[in-house]
Amino acid sequence: MRHLMSPLDFTPEELEKLFDLANDIEKSPEKYAHKCDGRILATCFYEPSTRTRLSFESAMTRLGGRVIGFSDANSSSAAKGESVSDTIRVISCYADICAMRHPKEGAPMVAASRSLIPVINAGDGGHQHPTQTLTDLLTIRSLHGSLSGYTIGLCGDLKFGRTVHSLINALVRYENIKFVFISPTELKVPDYVTDMLKEKGIAYEEVIKLEDVIGDLDILYMTRVQKERFFNEEDYIRLKDFYILTPEKLSLAKDNMLILHPLPRVNEISVELDDDPRAAYFKQARYGVYVRMALILTLLGLA
Repeated sequence: MRHLMSPLDFTPEELEKLFDLANDIEKSPEKYAHKCDGRILATCFYEPSTRTRLSFESAMTRLGGRVIGFSDANSSSAAKGESVSDTIRVISCYADICAMRHPKEGAPMVAASRSLIPVINAGDGGHQHPTQTLTDLLTIRSLHGSLSGYTIGLCGDLKFGRTVHSLINALVRYENIKFVFISPTELKVPDYVTDMLKEKGIAYEEVIKLEDVIGDLDILYMTRVQKERFFNEEDYIRLKDFYILTPEKLSLAKDNMLILHPLPRVNEISVELDDDPRAAYFKQARYGVYVRMALILTLLGLA
């Protein structure tokens, strides 16, 4: 039995197989419509989510399976004080696979250690969001053809953004990658990330103004400033509009640059850009369903 806690749980070779499967699902969905007949996915979401939870539910439904679960800790026995360990042991009696989101870092790992079924980390605090990273990698590979040789700008909340941390850790395994970190000082990427890049000899730079570097980028990964990660509202209000991608800024970019965003968007990407061919964030959401379908099949041994 295998779990997914981090994008690094799969080798690059295993990821290639997973992405090949996801692309085949995209091309021929009818081949997979009954692969999970009789199987049940439990979605255990201890904090609110729209895209991730519905993406998992859509993935399992498209595979012919069924979904049970809860979308808020208050609607589960956690409100009565039940531990994550006890919850997953009970869920193991009801379902064949579980996707768990939790505000506490490491909670899905605790669940995996006690579970009798595969557990997928669907986001734990500011730590990891591996299925979003798989989505990001599949989107880049599908639209750009490979996962090597890019200058990737990550813009916005680089301190608390779990999607950013997961993506960096995954991309360092590919060749000729350069990172450009674009953020205010208060939200810059943590030192442990830059220390890791230095240790691996991977090029990076840190800047404050998006306009100074957007012309050099092959991929721009935008993020929102997350109110729920701040300890005081004054800091959030001061920083929430620090970066907004506008048509004027985008005019400085390459014609084939990809704009990615894990969503939800607040106002960091102008809606005027949604029809620009470089805007890939809604395609990204669709790839998220395909990669989660491929992941469910792989963890259940049905691929």
